[in-house]
Amino acid sequence: MTNAVVTLNHGKKAFGDNEVLKDISLTVNKGDVLAVIGPSGGGKSTLLRCLALLETLNSGDLSYGDLVVCSNNAEGRAVYGDAATIAKAKTRYGLVFQNFNLFPHYTVLQNVTDALICVQKMPKDEALARGRDLLAKMGLADKESMVPCDLSGGQQQRVAIARAMAMNPDVLYFDEPTSALDPELTREVLKVIRDLAAEHMTMVIVTHEMGFARDVADQIIFMDGGVIVEQGPASEVINNPRHDRTRAFLANYDRD
Repeated sequence: MTNAVVTLNHGKKAFGDNEVLKDISLTVNKGDVLAVIGPSGGGKSTLLRCLALLETLNSGDLSYGDLVVCSNNAEGRAVYGDAATIAKAKTRYGLVFQNFNLFPHYTVLQNVTDALICVQKMPKDEALARGRDLLAKMGLADKESMVPCDLSGGQQQRVAIARAMAMNPDVLYFDEPTSALDPELTREVLKVIRDLAAEHMTMVIVTHEMGFARDVADQIIFMDGGVIVEQGPASEVINNPRHDRTRAFLANYDRD
């Protein structure tokens, strides 16, 4: 019985002649928090987009638990499952974008509950109750009837996290969730993610917040040039990196 929530073996992705992911393998187990760090253009966001099925791999094997999403054919090309398999895979994860991606004309509560009602066909009263519980967890119980433009960036990102959690996913993906926020709002959102980590929510977080990555993640992957240069326990990678490239990258960051 595997404990793996998501597994990628030998993932490769190119855009034309630009090979963005060169041979990426990783496993995220239940309750793990994995932080992905590295320079811009190193492949971090493309990796997350491939895991979240927003991009298709050229080759490699991707699974969610026992659900095989894609695997290589005899020619070494990734072949994806049918529409039912992909639809099932999409229920296994939630995705939080750096720019929130909320529906601007929906209220906060509608943003959180829309997929529950329209995709999962959950009874409306049940969906509303779940949405309100999640908004309370995010400290937004009094904001449910507002629209996104009436909220601060930090509040919008907390709505986005509530929306991602609404489907009760096996893993949450965060693509630089604080990059659009000022320092005060960044702290607000990072606190929510810390609280989720304390509750053993399985997460993969692409981030430039090195101190946060060290303190919250179990494992860190450092990516550069489309490959995993270094990976290991978070405190070891941040405080005692083994590779020169990792050391050079971290020298540019405040790790407090």
